[in-house]
Amino acid sequence: MVSCMDWVYRQRYGPEWGSGGVFGLTYYKSVLYYTLAMEAEAHFARDDGYERIYRFEHVGPGPASGGDTYNAVETVDEYIYFGGWVHAPAVFKGKRGCIGEIDFRNKYSHLHEYNVLEDNVRLLWVDSVHHEYEWAGEVSSIVYDRVNDELLIARSDGHRNLGVYRVDRGTGRAEQVSQTPGLKGALFQEYPCFDMQPVWYRGIDGVQCVDPYSRRILEYRVEDWSKISVDGYGVEKRGSGYAASAYTRYWHFFRGGVLVGNPLEPDIYSMSFIRLLDFPNNPYAPARSNALELAGGLLAVFNSYTHSYLHPAKNTREEQEKLRAYSWVAGPSVLLYITPPTARIIMALGARITSMTKKKDAILLGANTEPNLGGLDASPVDTGVRSIVAIPEHVLLSARNPPIVFKISGRAVGDSAFGGIPLTGYRNPELRIKATRENRVEIIEYDIGLPPSKLDETIYELKPGLNKIPLIDYKNIVSFKLEKTDPDAVILVVLE
Repeated sequence: MVSCMDWVYRQRYGPEWGSGGVFGLTYYKSVLYYTLAMEAEAHFARDDGYERIYRFEHVGPGPASGGDTYNAVETVDEYIYFGGWVHAPAVFKGKRGCIGEIDFRNKYSHLHEYNVLEDNVRLLWVDSVHHEYEWAGEVSSIVYDRVNDELLIARSDGHRNLGVYRVDRGTGRAEQVSQTPGLKGALFQEYPCFDMQPVWYRGIDGVQCVDPYSRRILEYRVEDWSKISVDGYGVEKRGSGYAASAYTRYWHFFRGGVLVGNPLEPDIYSMSFIRLLDFPNNPYAPARSNALELAGGLLAVFNSYTHSYLHPAKNTREEQEKLRAYSWVAGPSVLLYITPPTARIIMALGARITSMTKKKDAILLGANTEPNLGGLDASPVDTGVRSIVAIPEHVLLSARNPPIVFKISGRAVGDSAFGGIPLTGYRNPELRIKATRENRVEIIEYDIGLPPSKLDETIYELKPGLNKIPLIDYKNIVSFKLEKTDPDAVILVVLE
C-alpha cells in the first residue's frame, strides 16, 4: 500500500518474453485499476491518493511475473473483476548467449475480484496444467452476462482448456460453454459475443455469441472474407484485437480491419469487413488494447509494434523472412475516432497503446516503448518503459489530423490488398511508390458507413523509379493493390 501514484515504470524484474504493458485501465467508483505486466502488480488507486498494490500472492509465492496482457476486466456492482495469467513464482531458465527461456510449470490462468467498498482482493478462479512448455488458456476477456448474473471468460492463448467458460460470481465454479477458442468479446444487446479463433496463426473465422436464455452458442462464420469485404478483397492473418458494441452493431477489430454488423441476425444488418490500416505480414494491429466509447462514437487504437522476435526457433529461410517482416515498423500507433460514416485519425503515438479508460474529463492511455517478443527472447526484466498518459477529452475530440508517414514493404505486401487509410481531414495526402518494374496500382475508396459503401476505384500506371500519386481527391478510406508483386518496392503513404 502506498500513498502516491507513479505513472512511469522503467525496466524492473519480471521474467517473460520482451515487454508487457499497462493493462486493464478502468476508472470505476473513484478507483483507477490497472495491472502492470510483466511485474504482476495489480494497482487500485483511489482519488484521495491511497493505493493498494496486489502482487498475486493468492495464486502462489513470489516473485511473480505476468498478470494480464489482454485487458481482461469487467465491473459489476461494487466489484472490479480482473483476469489474465501469472507465473507464481516465475522461473527464468537463464541465458545461453543472448537466448533466454521461461519454465511454464508455475503459469496460472486466473480470475480475481476486487471489492471497491471493502478494499480487498479475492481469488475467484485459477487453472494450470503445470507443464514446462505448455500452459492453460489465459483469460483474455471477461463479459458480464446480465441475464444470468454470470461472468463469461474467453480463452484462446494457450495449449489446453481453451474456449468460452462461464464462472459463478459467488463460488468461482467454471463450466465450459464453447469449445471454440475465443480471445476477445463484448456484450451485444444482452448477448455476450466473442471471436472464433480455432487456429491461432490464421486468426478469427467469425463470431460466437452465447444465448443467455437457451445457453446455446450462436455462430456466424465467414467462409470467404472477400465476399463481405467493402473493397472486394480478402484478408489474412486476422489476429484478434478487441470488440465493442455501438450503433446496434457488434464491432470486432483485428489485424487488418474491423468486422461490423449483426452476427445474430445478419439479414437485418449484414456483416461487413472494412479494411483499416492493413499492412500484410506485419504486426501493425489493434492487438492487446481496447476500444473506448467516447461522446457516442468509438475511439479505437491500432498499434505499431505489438509483437516481434529476435531469435527464430529455426534458422530457415521462411523464419528469416518472417523475422524481417516482424521487425519492420510500418508507422506510428494511431487513435481512430469512428463516427459513421467516417473514421478519422486524431493522434499519432509511439510503439503501442496497451489500454485506455475515461477518468472524469481526461482520457488515460497506457503506453509502452517495446513489443512482446518470441519464445527464445525471454529476459529476467521487462524490457520496455511503460507509462500512463492523461489527455483532456476535449483535446481528443477537437484534435487536428497529425502528420504521418506509413512505410510499407513490397516484399510483405506481395499482390494482396493493403492500406485502409482514413484520409478524412487531410489536405494533401499522397501515395509514393518506389517501384523496380512497370506495374499498376488499384486505389479503392470506401467509407465506414452503416452500411458501408464502396465509392470509387481507379487504376494508375507505375514506372520503375519513384511514382507520386496525389490522394487529395479522396476524402474517405482508401486501400491499394498492386497488379504484380514487386518485392523490392518501397511504398509510402504520406499524410499531411
